[in-house]
Amino acid sequence: MTTPVTIIGAGLGGLTLARVLHVHGIPATVYEAEASPTARAQGGQLDIHEENGQVALKAAGLFEDFLGLVHEGGEAIRVLGADGTVLLDLPDEGTAGRPEVLRGDLRRLLIDSLPADSIRWGHKVTAVRALGADRHEVTFADGTSVESGLLVGADGAWSRVRPLLSDVTPEYVGMSYVETYLFDGDTRHPEAARAVGGGSLFALAPGKGIQAHRESGGTLHTYVALARPREWFEKIDFTDSAAAAARIAEEFDGWAPELTALITDGETPAVLRVLNALPDDHRWDRVPGVTLVGDAAHLAAPNGEGANLAMYDGAELARALIEHPGDVEAALTAYERELFPRSAEAAADGAELHAMLFGEDAPQGVVRFFANEQQPGEPQAG
Repeated sequence: MTTPVTIIGAGLGGLTLARVLHVHGIPATVYEAEASPTARAQGGQLDIHEENGQVALKAAGLFEDFLGLVHEGGEAIRVLGADGTVLLDLPDEGTAGRPEVLRGDLRRLLIDSLPADSIRWGHKVTAVRALGADRHEVTFADGTSVESGLLVGADGAWSRVRPLLSDVTPEYVGMSYVETYLFDGDTRHPEAARAVGGGSLFALAPGKGIQAHRESGGTLHTYVALARPREWFEKIDFTDSAAAAARIAEEFDGWAPELTALITDGETPAVLRVLNALPDDHRWDRVPGVTLVGDAAHLAAPNGEGANLAMYDGAELARALIEHPGDVEAALTAYERELFPRSAEAAADGAELHAMLFGEDAPQGVVRFFANEQQPGEPQAG
């Protein structure tokens, strides 16, 4: 079986690539390990940026549909001290510069925009090999395989396609998140809901923090950040969710109860999210017939840019293929020439953001940043 464009991974980057190609009449097939679009939760809210994510959605012809998914009020920002003192409270001005949307809703929009047979669910990659003549064979867990004229790895942090291009693997960044949810917050958890406000909450200190989003229906979605070695987290039994949450909450002893309730009152199992990253300057020599988009190319610690860059990568790769009809190598060369510096710049900006969020000056650096962001000419948040 041969397809002109084979995309591994039905995340935002791979789907955006497939959609922009589809708009321009270029066939592509996406292979995804998950059994269906609803096989697992897709994470929380994303702020979609004017300079990259929104550009990609416009290229995909989905921008107006995207606006219908936006969580109104979601751009509001609150920064609280450990004692619950409000240090900064910025309303959503309604400018839609970085509107918030649930990742799952955005992914569904992209899936529904593609022909039904263009996504092959339940296809977990077990092997990828070069065949010569710029072609590659991908083998799946069910024993089937596909031969590709152009292979695109959009398969995330632990990409099975990346080894064709690079022997670099992600490394632990020294911090992990613990994810929790509270539901119907305004009624069942009113103090925590008031602390979060209408959009995003940042309650930070050097080396740790409680970050939360308000989602639809009063859902409070929290990521607790701790700068600890991996071994520290490995000693916590996350199969005992209550005990795990209590252990994490101990690291915030003395913090305001409306903040620690976001941990201890969690209504879903506490989930550990280990943060890994590729080197900021990750790049590879041109290999005919294959390239990467999104986290497969430039995995970084969460910095507000990952989803935006993945979609932008997909749109930009599609653009390069459209602008170089019949010359895949010219397209890939053009795409990667812009991908590498763009990724390195975003990674450097992300490192600065993490230093601001969790460095010795936290939370004051964040307060100054967001306050200055409101002034004309100031840079936007990451």
